[in-house]
Amino acid sequence: MTSLTVTMKGQVTLKRELLQHLGIKPGDRIVLDKLPGGALRVRAEQPAGSIATFIGRHAGKVKKPLTLDEINEIAASGWAGDR
Repeated sequence: MTSLTVTMKGQVTLKRELLQHLGIKPGDRIVLDKLPGGALRVRAEQPAGSIATFIGRHAGKVKKPLTLDEINEIAASGWAGDR
């Protein structure tokens, strides 16, 4: 079991081995869930995506819309592993 010391500012520092165990890298966010009995669950925050952010990311990058035949051809080649 690892014990941590709380600073005067109320901060704690997780040791590198604990961060690696959680899969957390510099810049990642941590989520703390309150559990009964004064316990906490610590986990890496999973990024939430949405179709709006996906579409917004590609807005204005396509010169012309694809036809259904072109979309089907791309999808078929992807399934066949012909990237």
